[in-house]
Amino acid sequence: MAKIAIIGAGGMIFGTTLLNDLFQVEALKGSTIALMDVSEKGLKKISDYTQRLVETNSIDFTVCATTDRREALKGANYVLFIFQIGGIEAYGVDVMIPMKYGVDQCVGECVGPGGVFRALRTIPVMANILQDMEELCPGALVLNYVNPMCANSIGMGRSSSIPFVGLCHGIQTTLDLIASYTDAQKEEIDFLAAGINHMAWFLRIEKDGKDLYPLLRERIEQPEYYIDEKIRGEVMRHFGYFMTESSGHLADYLYWFRKNKNLMEHYCDRPGLGGESTFAYRYKKQTYEFFAGFDIYALEDGKLHPRSNEYCSYVVEALEGGPAFKFNGNVINRGFIENLPAGCCVEVPVYADRMGLHPMSVGALPMQLAALNQSNVSLQMLAAEAALKGDPELVFAAVAMDPLTSTVLSLKETRDMAVEMLEASLQWLPQFEGKKLPKRGHVNVSADTVPHPTPLDPALAVTQRFVKMAEAMQQNQEA
Repeated sequence: MAKIAIIGAGGMIFGTTLLNDLFQVEALKGSTIALMDVSEKGLKKISDYTQRLVETNSIDFTVCATTDRREALKGANYVLFIFQIGGIEAYGVDVMIPMKYGVDQCVGECVGPGGVFRALRTIPVMANILQDMEELCPGALVLNYVNPMCANSIGMGRSSSIPFVGLCHGIQTTLDLIASYTDAQKEEIDFLAAGINHMAWFLRIEKDGKDLYPLLRERIEQPEYYIDEKIRGEVMRHFGYFMTESSGHLADYLYWFRKNKNLMEHYCDRPGLGGESTFAYRYKKQTYEFFAGFDIYALEDGKLHPRSNEYCSYVVEALEGGPAFKFNGNVINRGFIENLPAGCCVEVPVYADRMGLHPMSVGALPMQLAALNQSNVSLQMLAAEAALKGDPELVFAAVAMDPLTSTVLSLKETRDMAVEMLEASLQWLPQFEGKKLPKRGHVNVSADTVPHPTPLDPALAVTQRFVKMAEAMQQNQEA
């Protein structure tokens, strides 16, 4: 009988979904679920909802709720991370200040300036939880749903030896779309996907041994398919492979689609493509405010729903002796993808069984795909380092390496934005207390301030010497 601790259990959507799934795992009967959140109000709502599910459905689980994290962790076998540091207020800083500088993020949670600052808030908290786990439940497994997935995973990997896997539903939802685009049933498709979170590539998609890519490429060229896949479809048209994550959010990871008004109007012209600036933030703010004053009983009838496509319950079921389960998980790269850096976070196939988790090596990605992944890996690794060291200059470097930011802002503008975001976020960043990111003004290089010629670059000097020699030879010939 296992103990499952859910850290951040007060969240209405993820919390209720994962509880509904776990309650239906036969191998977990008799287990204990410890709900933990710092918000007593949110925790009580979820606790009451959970108790109602247990009683209505005669579920053989023990449920307890606490605001004491150490109490929840004590003796746990599995620890689920579903928390958010800073809530909607911090998310507003992540989105609205970059927007002021012209960096228009579709979501701003995983990459971009918003993703960097969410990592800065989150990774130190994760490191503290892992430290508690080393004392209270050293054999437990972390199942992480907290974004930014890659930066957080790198931070966890550098903070502790506690095992973890990051879970996301990008593979499942994208596979649903591929099935509909190729007239197949999802269960009929064999596939291999790997890369980084939200940029995992479907390297192979087959049905009955037949390659489905020719049909998928043909369909994407048709307006009725392309219209809702403008960004993901355009990437496949030019780089050859379909990837996870919706077209709107994917635009946050790339250089080409959100950097000016004309491109936004062409590629991001529909709500699902992130065309409305700050849409994700305003939608989540409205949802947060709605649930904050809402009685969850009014939404639920106390009955269990069919298990969702979230991986969590199936992974735990396999580890507890149920059927083995294959999924795509986020893990530290230890040679699993050969042409991405060691120590970064990669999303690769993983098998779960009673012996544990077994990530698969997939070799090298096609070079162009690895290059696109690497454009975000650098940001993720810098953000994790900045979060753990509390180094403001690394914060700037991480933001400057972001593909979207670097297409819109100069280095000075990027630094000015990072300075403003850091100052607005200090209440959630104790590791930066007493530290500042200095601004850098423009260097005056007018003729008045540089009265004497600067020395020529040696290569330029040689070039000019040869030009003069050539001119002299030509004059001699003419004479």
